[in-house]
Amino acid sequence: MHPHAPTPDVPRSTQRRHIGACAAAAVVLGASMLWGATPAFADDDPTTVPSASPPVEVDANSPGLMLGDGATLGNIRVLDIKSIVEDMGGEERREDTNADITLALQAEVLFGKDSAKLSGEATARINAIAEEIKNLNATKVRVFGFTDNLGSSAHGDILSKQRANAVQGVLAPKLPSVTFEIRGYGEQYPISSNDTEEGRKKNRRVEISFPRTGG
Repeated sequence: MHPHAPTPDVPRSTQRRHIGACAAAAVVLGASMLWGATPAFADDDPTTVPSASPPVEVDANSPGLMLGDGATLGNIRVLDIKSIVEDMGGEERREDTNADITLALQAEVLFGKDSAKLSGEATARINAIAEEIKNLNATKVRVFGFTDNLGSSAHGDILSKQRANAVQGVLAPKLPSVTFEIRGYGEQYPISSNDTEEGRKKNRRVEISFPRTGG
């Protein structure tokens, strides 16, 4: 006879109840073994699901959770979050942090090739930046010039400084109370690869940076 075939002298309804009870007992026992609890007996509630391991109690006075002698917690500070936005053509790049704003304008937008003479369109753009600086009441502004790595390093240093001076010359009349720091870094501190013309174009730039709130 097949082991699961009905027994002839036992009613089918009784067999179903018997099989159902065995299945329920197997589920409870299996759950108890799975969760590491003691097996369920007849007096246990078969509908109760055993919980996982009890939560670990933490001793607040544990030496491992306490500062060493003489140690103190550091000052609370806000993490510096940086946001960089670049226009579609890469002609202007804006970098915002909690402390500063830096605007990088490509040299091609401001000057002719190998020149430090500003175009009329460039002057209008720099005037708009001056208004933003004025609205933030910034008192210190940095104007840094950069080039790519083509040509001699000495020439790049001179040209980048001349271009920084030209941009500062437009800003200064609009911001009479601002102290300027002007530098020409030449090919130092590239923001893109000098291996391609696209990258070199981004590196040929003038950066204007100032604090977000006064300063």
